[in-house]
Amino acid sequence: MKRIMLLIALALTGCASNSGVVARGADEYFLSRQAATGAPGLGSLKADAYTEANQFCGTKGLVAQVFQEQESKPPFVLGNYPRVEIQFKCITKESRPPLSSFYTK
Repeated sequence: MKRIMLLIALALTGCASNSGVVARGADEYFLSRQAATGAPGLGSLKADAYTEANQFCGTKGLVAQVFQEQESKPPFVLGNYPRVEIQFKCITKESRPPLSSFYTK
């Protein structure tokens, strides 16, 4: 019984994927994350992707600026698991737009 449970757990965790940071060209990068099941939703995947992008840029003394984002649409069943893909650049903190520019009045 323990072996069966272990095999099921391994099968479920083996389906999750993370591309890591992939260079797309001059200072442009791509990153994707996909859950192993439909249970976790997109929130944590997005947060993980943005965190990884900022950590990658942080090693260069820069910050990530996402310029394109795609995510899977529900329902999250039968292989359509939560997935997020982001494309970003590494920019200086000074060249980052102010947060107020992201809010509409």
